[in-house]
Amino acid sequence: MSGPRILIIDGNVAAIRARQMAALGYDSGTGYARVLHRIDASLHIDVLTAADGASLPTGVGLDSYDGVTMTGSALNIYNGGEPVTRQIELAKAVLSAGVPFFGSCWGLQVAVTAAGGDVRANPRGREFGFARRILLSDAGREHRLFAGKPVAFEAPTIHRDEIASLPAGAVTLAANDFGVQAASFTHGPGTFWGVQYHPEYDYIDIAAAAERYGETLVTEGMFRDVAALAAFAAELRALQTNPSDAPLLWKHGLGPAMRSEALRLLEIRNWLEDVVRPRIA
Repeated sequence: MSGPRILIIDGNVAAIRARQMAALGYDSGTGYARVLHRIDASLHIDVLTAADGASLPTGVGLDSYDGVTMTGSALNIYNGGEPVTRQIELAKAVLSAGVPFFGSCWGLQVAVTAAGGDVRANPRGREFGFARRILLSDAGREHRLFAGKPVAFEAPTIHRDEIASLPAGAVTLAANDFGVQAASFTHGPGTFWGVQYHPEYDYIDIAAAAERYGETLVTEGMFRDVAALAAFAAELRALQTNPSDAPLLWKHGLGPAMRSEALRLLEIRNWLEDVVRPRIA
């Protein structure tokens, strides 16, 4: 059997993708594809830069795909504009097509909005680096998205928005002090699983984001000064090189779900195995 065909919707506009390329050598869409291929090398992946108005390949429709994922983004739902509305309309189309849908961070926010929920600027401020004390709800402990995941865990994160209200019938699967961290729902024929954090991020992705945001994070009180930010980025780059660096893992309070790549990527793997592969079977 050939591998599933996956569409990745890159949530960022061209200017942000260019900055990502300069820092990392890949942007949010191609980075997500790299991680999906690490999980399952048999996947056939297309990346759609929907924020810039790109179209699907000629002769290809949404129903040509076995699953759709949406990346993070520097955009905000409530700021509106064509890059935002294009992606909301595309998410509505994915749900209407009944193609299994998964979203990280921005992907969760867009899907929730498309299905009738609401997203706002988080009154608690920005959550950056690692989401702490994510706790599975009773529903989350039973949901296939989190099969094999610790009940409480940390995860890579970068966002300053929150889910203010979920669509009708949606279920909160995990939360922490910053609000909803995972949810699932059906909308028409569509099924969505999503998380507010970034299971697809390596340590180097967080380090590069810290350097990209720079003094903004200092101004917001995330770091004492630019030197502290630079030290944080350097330590994450060290963890990228040596993920078993015990003093750094202890310093940053990182438990099993960050120490093990398999556990960090588990939500995406579970979605592929439990929702996407049965569709092609």
